[in-house]
Amino acid sequence: MSERLLVLVRHGQSEWNLKNLFTGWRDPDLTPQGVEEAKRAGKRLKEEGYQFDLAFTSDLSRAQKTLDLALAELGQTGLLVVKNLALNERDYGDLSGLNKDDARAKWGEEQVHVWRRSYDVPPPGGESLKDTVARALPYYVTEILPKVLQGNRVLVAAHGNSLRALIMVLEKHTPESIMKRELATGAPVVYRLKADSTVESVVDLAG
Repeated sequence: MSERLLVLVRHGQSEWNLKNLFTGWRDPDLTPQGVEEAKRAGKRLKEEGYQFDLAFTSDLSRAQKTLDLALAELGQTGLLVVKNLALNERDYGDLSGLNKDDARAKWGEEQVHVWRRSYDVPPPGGESLKDTVARALPYYVTEILPKVLQGNRVLVAAHGNSLRALIMVLEKHTPESIMKRELATGAPVVYRLKADSTVESVVDLAG
C-alpha cells in the first residue's frame, strides 16, 4: 500500500537568525545550535521509523546543510536530492542583511510589521508572502506532489516562508491564517496524503 508520505522541515537556526537580521536570499551558515537542531530532526524521524525515497531542498546552504545533517542521522546520505531556488526563502529585498530593530528605527514599527506579517505587501525590492507562494506552490504541484502521490516518501528541507506556501494548501489556510502559522527551526511536520492529494493525517514532531 502506498504511503504517500511528505515531511517538511525548516532549516536549523542560521547565523543571521541568531543576530536578528533579515536573511531572505542571503546565504549565512547554520549556528552550532542550528546544526544540533538539524541533527535532532534526523534523530526524531529515525526514532519514529521514517525512511525516504527522495528529498527536495532550496538553493541556499542553510537548508541544504540541514538536509545533509538530518539524512546522516537517518543513515541515508546517498539519497537523491533535488535542489531548486523555487524553494528559497522569501526575498526581503532592501531589508536583507538589516537588523530588525534597525529596520524599525528607519521605517517605523508599523511599516516593518506590515512588510513582515501582511500577505501581499512586499518590502522594497523584495517579495511578499503572496509572491513566494506564486513561485513555490507551482513547483510543489508539478515536481513534489506527483512524486508523493506515486508512493514516494518525500522529505523537504526549506525555509519558513517557502514552506508556508506548501502548508497553505496542505492545511487549507487563508491568507490571514497562514501568516500566524509558526514553524519551529529543525522541527519536522509529517503529512500523509490521500490519493486525491488532500491530507489524511498530520503529525508535528517539534520538541
